[in-house]
Formats: sequence, structure tokens, C-alpha cells
Amino acid sequence: MTDFAARVEQVSISGIREVFEAAGDDAINLGLGQPDFPTPAHARRGAIEAIEAGRADAYTSNKGTPQLREAISAKYDRDYGLAVDPEDVIATSGGSEALHLALEAHVDPGEEVIFPDPGFVSYDALTHIADGTPKPVGLREDLTLDPATVEDAITPETAAFVVNSPANPTGAVQSEADMREFARIADEHDVLCISDEVYEHIVFEGDHHSPLEFAETDNVLVVSACSKTYSMTGWRLGWVVASNRRIERMLRVHQYGQACASAPAQYAAEAALTGPQDRVQEMVDTFEQRRDLVLDGLTDAGLEVPTPEGAFYAMPKVPDGWCDEVLERGVVVVPGDAFGANGEGYARLSYATGTEELKEALEIMADATRAVR
Repeated sequence: MTDFAARVEQVSISGIREVFEAAGDDAINLGLGQPDFPTPAHARRGAIEAIEAGRADAYTSNKGTPQLREAISAKYDRDYGLAVDPEDVIATSGGSEALHLALEAHVDPGEEVIFPDPGFVSYDALTHIADGTPKPVGLREDLTLDPATVEDAITPETAAFVVNSPANPTGAVQSEADMREFARIADEHDVLCISDEVYEHIVFEGDHHSPLEFAETDNVLVVSACSKTYSMTGWRLGWVVASNRRIERMLRVHQYGQACASAPAQYAAEAALTGPQDRVQEMVDTFEQRRDLVLDGLTDAGLEVPTPEGAFYAMPKVPDGWCDEVLERGVVVVPGDAFGANGEGYARLSYATGTEELKEALEIMADATRAVR
């Protein structure tokens, strides 16, 4: 009888999904990383016009339409002053596929991938699927990733390390100095740095920096997407930016696994990137107001919570039984250990939901905190 592949047997359904399934239909959902804003109208129109004109009926180039890749290239020039050749971009089915391509193209069986713990659930799972060896490393007290910790973890078997800023699940933002160090580490150790920048525009203090700005070799690869910036999670449109030699290897995986990203989504993304950007700032301003509301509520409840500087997550330290108590009272939060062993004793909650729901949830969480102490 045919057995299942060992690399897949090492992957389980996300702990986030388990929490969703345990929640009641009327629960307040603070577990979902999805903005509660509509996709900007001009992005929707970009898809509609392409569909009505018949331009979205056929395969696009494997890498994506030239116009979309030019828009992505222009975005990096506009945002960071980086010259990205449109040929050095692949449009993907969300940031998730971009991460998958990066790992499949660069990790041989048994090779190590270093990533933050707690960190985004896909890093561990996709490393297993690539037949690599996950190597999670702990964070600083403020939940940022210390470059020294990454450098100490590198061995001759290390293929890559992952940087995620702003971060899911912590909301932490790495400093410019940290990003310079990550670039130096990638250059000096000849190890690939995969920089997950899906939340790049959702920053409340300071600026987002990419290690791509500081690298002297092609050992930095960037993953991003329209999902969070433009509230386009369902459109499934991301991209990967890297040197051409790396892009050509990732294209081999993408070509056979996906062929091309959805054509209507590509036209929507092109419109989102080239059209008005004021909606982005409106969303960021709203998320910052919600963050402050959540921080005040959690602190008033007696919980310690590092201040998130970006994304739309908070990760308070919580007492034993807190997550179960909160869930039983009708609020969905995700236990921190769903994001790695070092997440134990924390919970992740998303404030990508309405203010009134957040206020109600904070009252429930305060009651739950009193109940378990």
C-alpha cells in the first residue's frame, strides 16, 4: 500500500484553524488576519474592465503581465529608491505561494531554515514541505528578531533565514539597524535571507526598511502581496522579487505548480499599485487607533503586552487557561503556541475588526482575566 510522504506527515492543520472550528457562530472573531475594509474601488474596476474587455480570459506570462511587473518595479522605486527590473519579479497566488517558491527553489533535503519563534505558521510547514529542517529561534523581549541570534544559529547546513517585518503574529517592526545586519549576515555567510514584507505599509511608528536596501550580493529575496495593504486577501495576488538567477529557478516551480497567477487578480493588483494610495493611509490610521484601544484595554485588564508598531496584531502575555476562558465566553483568540513553542504563555489577537466589536471583546477579555487569576 502506498504511504504518505514523510514531509507531509510532519505538517498538521494550523492551530489557528482549530480555534475557528471550536468557536460558536456568534463569536467575536479576533483570530483572523484579514482587514475589514473593502478592496479599493479602483482595484475592483481594474479587474472588471479587464474581464469585460476579454483581457482576463487567457493565460498570462508565467511571471505575470508585463504591466503588473512594471507596476511592482515602480513601487519599489517609489517606496525605497530601489531599481527592480520587471524581469526580476514573479506574480504569485498570494504571498503564501511566493514563500513556497522561495523555499522549494533554495532548500535541499535536510538543509536548515531559520525563522522567528513565535512566527508565522507557514514558515515551519513550508520548510517541511520543501523537505528541509525547521530551525526556529527565539525573540527579544520586545518580540523583535535579534540579528545576533540568527547569526549564532547559522551552520554549514543552513540554506536560508526568514525575516518578517512588520511581523505576524507579534506586530513587531525591525529597526533599520537590524535590517542592515540581516543583509550583512546574508552577504557574509552566503545564506539566503527571505524577507517577508506582506505588512510593509502597515507601520505606526518610524518607517519600514527592507534588507534588500542594504545587501551587497543577491542573497536577499523579498516576498510581498496586495493582501493586507489593499485589503485584497481573497484576490490571492502576491509577488517575489530577487535576482534574475534566483527568479529563473523559482519560475520552474511556479510554472508547473501554478502556471500563472489569476489574470483578473493581476489586473486588480496593477490598478491598486498604480492608482490612488490614500485608502492605504486611511486603513493604517484606523488600525493605529484600534491598536491604542486594544493596548489600553489589555493593560487595564492587568495583562502585559509589548507595543506592536505595525501589522494589526497584539500578543499579550496571558495566564494559564486564559485562551480557553476567552473562547468559552465568545471571543476567538489564538493561543501563542500555535506560532511556535516560544509562543506559549502568549495569545495573538487581531484588531482588523470593527471598533465596537473590539470594545465588547475587551470587556469579555477583562472578565476572563479576572476569572482565571
